[in-house]
Amino acid sequence: MRILHIDTGRELRGGQRQVLLLMRGLRERGHDCELLARPDAPLWREAVSLQFPVASATLWNVRKHSADVNIVHAHDAHAHTLAALASRRRFVVSRRVAFPVKRGRFSRWKYARACRYLAVSHFVAGELIAAGVPEYRIEVVYDGVEQRAHPAPRSECKFVALDSSDPLKGRAIISEAARLAGIPVQFSNDLERDLPAASVFLYATKSEGLGSAALFAMSLEIPVIASRVGGLPEIIENRVTGLLVENRPESFAEAMKQLQDSPETRREMGHAARLRIERDFMADQMVERMLAAYLR
Repeated sequence: MRILHIDTGRELRGGQRQVLLLMRGLRERGHDCELLARPDAPLWREAVSLQFPVASATLWNVRKHSADVNIVHAHDAHAHTLAALASRRRFVVSRRVAFPVKRGRFSRWKYARACRYLAVSHFVAGELIAAGVPEYRIEVVYDGVEQRAHPAPRSECKFVALDSSDPLKGRAIISEAARLAGIPVQFSNDLERDLPAASVFLYATKSEGLGSAALFAMSLEIPVIASRVGGLPEIIENRVTGLLVENRPESFAEAMKQLQDSPETRREMGHAARLRIERDFMADQMVERMLAAYLR
């Protein structure tokens, strides 16, 4: 099978990392993948380094490159628009964001074009249904994470949070929570580098389709304190694999103190978190579910 992927993201965030994981997994199974992306984007450079064919994400290239593939996969909103306007083959759309679908005339036309929506969580699937997308055209395909080695024992309690300028991500909430709790927090712009040394991952957000950063932490046996929003309750079982709290500094501060004072609870939650990942959120599972959706 030949699949044309389209992703127009400017940064290498969770969605773009899933595109790379998916393309690698499909290639390992004998399928050919091409990518249309922004020439100045990190995703373009990463795909080239992995020796995938890459071209600019333009209407002309969507029309040109879709002629010789079996299916087109749009991975973000602008990619969805490009596919709707120019694809010469059936296309599927990954829907990763939790905010409601627009209801304007063009949006209704665009959402009627895709043959299937691959929602990143049941919460996101619900938003698509609320916007009028027929349920039979929606499948839930969770993000996947790669198998990680068991981390070394952690001698101290270290809290790490995502360093993000995204206004939907709650850095201000975590900063205030750290002050209230009297607990230092490391804000990281490189979770691959910093999370392995963490004891607890803090994830405050106003909107979340699923939470790939939380999945990454859980794969490292790190309990997560997260906002009770969007798809996060689908991956974090409260008081089992982490703590779900309200989007208030006081709630995060209380949860931080609870885990700081109980190393045994951190260990138990971290172990349960890794088992949860191994059961439902491995990269191979994500690839197989995507492939099954393509074949349908």
